[in-house]
Amino acid sequence: MSFNKLSLIRGALLVTSALAWNACYADWAQSSYPLNARPLPANSEQQAQNPPAFSWSRHSTLPATYVLEITGPLAGQVTTVTVDKNWYLPTKAMALGSYSWRVRPGGTSTDWSTPRTFILNSSSAVFEVPDSSVLRTNIINRARPRAMPNGMPIRSSWSAGMVAERGNALTRLQNAVLATVTSEPPVSDSLWPLVTSSTLVTADTNAQWTNIRTHVNIVRRQLESAALIYRLTGDRTYLTEAITRGDQLASLSPSGPTSYAQFDTMTLPIAASLAKGVDFLYADLDATRRAAWLNNAAARATDVYNDLSRQNGWLDQMPFDEHGGSNLGYLALVATLSLGDVPAAATWFDFSFRNYINYVFHWSGAEGGYANGTAYGQYAIDASLQVWQPMSTASGLNMFNKPWTMGFLKMFMYFTPPGSQVHAFGDSNESKPDLRFMKALASRIPTPQALWYYKNITGDEDPLTQLQIQYPLPVLTVATAVAPSNSIYIPSIGWAAFHSNIADPLRTSLYFKASPYGSFNHSHGDQNAFTLSKGARRLLIGTGWYDWYNSPMWSGWYRQTKSKNALTYDGGLGQNTTGYSDPMLFNGQIVGYSTTNSNYDYVEGDATAAFAGALTSNRRQLWYFRAQDAFVVRDKVTAPAAHVFEWNLHAPVPITVNAATGEAQVVNVDQSVCVRPIPNNSGQTYAAVTGPAPQPGTTEYHGVYKKTSSQLSAEFLMLLDVGCKHPTVTVVNTASGRSLTVGGVTISLPQ
Repeated sequence: MSFNKLSLIRGALLVTSALAWNACYADWAQSSYPLNARPLPANSEQQAQNPPAFSWSRHSTLPATYVLEITGPLAGQVTTVTVDKNWYLPTKAMALGSYSWRVRPGGTSTDWSTPRTFILNSSSAVFEVPDSSVLRTNIINRARPRAMPNGMPIRSSWSAGMVAERGNALTRLQNAVLATVTSEPPVSDSLWPLVTSSTLVTADTNAQWTNIRTHVNIVRRQLESAALIYRLTGDRTYLTEAITRGDQLASLSPSGPTSYAQFDTMTLPIAASLAKGVDFLYADLDATRRAAWLNNAAARATDVYNDLSRQNGWLDQMPFDEHGGSNLGYLALVATLSLGDVPAAATWFDFSFRNYINYVFHWSGAEGGYANGTAYGQYAIDASLQVWQPMSTASGLNMFNKPWTMGFLKMFMYFTPPGSQVHAFGDSNESKPDLRFMKALASRIPTPQALWYYKNITGDEDPLTQLQIQYPLPVLTVATAVAPSNSIYIPSIGWAAFHSNIADPLRTSLYFKASPYGSFNHSHGDQNAFTLSKGARRLLIGTGWYDWYNSPMWSGWYRQTKSKNALTYDGGLGQNTTGYSDPMLFNGQIVGYSTTNSNYDYVEGDATAAFAGALTSNRRQLWYFRAQDAFVVRDKVTAPAAHVFEWNLHAPVPITVNAATGEAQVVNVDQSVCVRPIPNNSGQTYAAVTGPAPQPGTTEYHGVYKKTSSQLSAEFLMLLDVGCKHPTVTVVNTASGRSLTVGGVTISLPQ
């Protein structure tokens, strides 16, 4: 994960500069600055959630209030609300139908935004979030532990069914806690002498952050685990260990190496663990110790609240701040568990709780993808389980029922299906998925597809999270498991997946990306890129590895287009990945997707903008011939100046090439793909490419098909023949273009 400490700078400087982008913009609610809040809902899109969340970019005059006008499906049905934020989440579901909305600054202003439309229909899932005052009352009236599900008995009173479902988890957690008692030494500020106030990440600061994260998280987990076991068993051995570890965390200075100023993503997890410890051990802690734990948590929460609340909540205007969003969630959790004990908690709660539920997550639209990639999505599951579960239990508002959450799980079903060996896209994509997190998420969502995913993931989820969810697991209340369909397109993040049979462990899987998020944050310059695997074997891959954020490997190769199965020019020049906000503008988009033809699936991406003006057009079309288990990839590119265009491919094993036909073959143990130009060797040559040293313990091989001369425009037409079956391929000119036939299936290739 990155620890790029720009949050304070963003909050202090970029909000002001970002507002300036709106000053002379025709529709002020739609900022021209890419990182500002976006006006939603829009484009007559059907909404996944009812009621939908409304948002807009702030007006350049920074008014104290906004007037939001919502026109409903019935004649004369107009609702007007005044809010002091640039977002609004109604507390009650709305009637089905077509709506429009607009917003203006409060007071006498008549500067209305352009009206936008949306649709609520029967597929819009109801998810209602009460007012903060109602939620606070519900939480304060709940007996402690607030984070323990109602009716959760002590272990000696468990039913046979509960023992079968949870007994092993409790035993595993007990064993882990007892082992850690002696294996993990105490943590203290003296272990981390380096001052890391610089906004630039270096190898030394990254090493210290890694050390802090590793050891503090062990102690946090030990506190939470021991406290939970004591609550479930009454064994005072665990109470003693929980108190010992809680005292260690409380001894870490909120202004030391784990402070918000020095390690902005570590301070609130510490506060959250202390608040959880107080919640679970409330009656077993003496008043002095309880106060010490809460005071430490409160000091940390105050630092974060003071930052996030500046400028009326700068994250509302600039939501694409990963650290800010994470801290907003932890602040909501600390507030939830400390209401009634910490006077400031009510202020933190009203600022953060509904805001965070509305915020989750700005890395996709309401359908629930995660633009930073599935590795960072996995990290988000981990953090979300730590935050959502106690928040949901304490408040009675189940975050796992949010439509976005269900879409989030769907992304993992398709892009890290059972048996996946690596993640999809973004930083850490080369790492092996820890599917226990995906299984944990699936266990809380009672749908037939979630049950299929849950049952087909081997291993158990983390016992610490499993023992805090209600019994029985929600997913186990579903009668029948149903595998999802074989293809998906997630519009808001620009991802598509094609599987030969998603339920088959030996499935062919191709993942394609052309994302409006571009290479922003943890994303890469891989618009119009793809990866290909067969079963457990990776065939065509993205290369490089995530050693640390902003490292020479990260910036010079790993994020670059030349390290992907994508188009470059003139020796590896590719998409723009530099700057802070620019990568969001230099993006891609999926402009075509279809699964309606019985012979093939289809996707088309446009990566023109990603090349920052170097190209005037860059389209990639991809057809999956399911019966032939083969793909056709067509790239068409034009530029204002002549270039030698290149079609890159990368593999985890050697690439062998037939010099006569130009066919490249990749054989990974028992699976293979042959990459063949259509027609053979037409105006291009193949060459091996040397890349940087791969991650220790792995191998990578690189090749490129490149045109034989500089050109203003070019086309690459390539066959990906999974299994190297060598189907018959013919190309015939027609009046409107060409007709391409692969193994008896014909498609049209327009000019």
